[in-house]
Amino acid sequence: MNIKSSIGVIGFVGLLILSSCGTKKTIARKDRVKPAVKEHVSSSSQQISQRSNTEPEVPMTAEQRMSLYVETFAPIAIDEMRLYGIPASITLAQGILESGSGNGTLALKANNHFGIKCHTTWTGERVYHDDDELGECFRKYSDVKYSYRDHSLFLTQRSRYADLFKLKISDYQGWAKGLKKAGYATDPKYPDKLISLIERFDLWQYDQGGALAQASSGLEPQNASESINARAINAKNRIYVVVPGDTLYSLSKRFGLTVDQIMEHNKLESIDLSIGQELRLPK
Repeated sequence: MNIKSSIGVIGFVGLLILSSCGTKKTIARKDRVKPAVKEHVSSSSQQISQRSNTEPEVPMTAEQRMSLYVETFAPIAIDEMRLYGIPASITLAQGILESGSGNGTLALKANNHFGIKCHTTWTGERVYHDDDELGECFRKYSDVKYSYRDHSLFLTQRSRYADLFKLKISDYQGWAKGLKKAGYATDPKYPDKLISLIERFDLWQYDQGGALAQASSGLEPQNASESINARAINAKNRIYVVVPGDTLYSLSKRFGLTVDQIMEHNKLESIDLSIGQELRLPK
């Protein structure tokens, strides 16, 4: 083989080697890309699978929301009735109406289920909400149960609602009309709405325990405290037994005294009261 032929053969072999290396590099690059593509496809498949297995939530109807509200808060309303003499049916109907079955703006951001505004006596947390006027001040509670308690105190500590407590607990129609008459709401149809809710969901049945207690006592209460705690005051010694919700301020208003008079007469060093505590009332 001459020199030219040898050079030709060597060149041809070199070209074959270079071609072979280039092919391997290309295959290697493709092999490195494949896992990423496979992983992406797998992830997408999982997402599609998850979507297909997730059933859409069925929204509750207004009727279902109201029923759930009653089921949730009936025990609290009954407790408040036993302590303050306010029909549980009225409390629940007001709660449904004022809070939008617990889904209204005030209920969600302030746990305020009765639309009670701040007024001048409120020292707790507050939120601002458009109602009869823009940016009105409303009370805010850390828990819904405190909204129920404040509702009881709101009615029992204001003289304009005093006539309500002369009614029987079973007279939910009289209570509904009396609330409107006393100025609780401005809506002329407010009593009809409350009565409709009470009869629609048989809320009157929750008043039976309170009505029986009132009938057995033979009392026609002048206010809530009398219906619950009428016998807690010893007429001779003027001793009052503290019940849940009592404060020195509320007692001072109820008995025409000052907080200082009650504290001094009982040698109290703190305004805190305990349930069952006996207080001597100065004449």
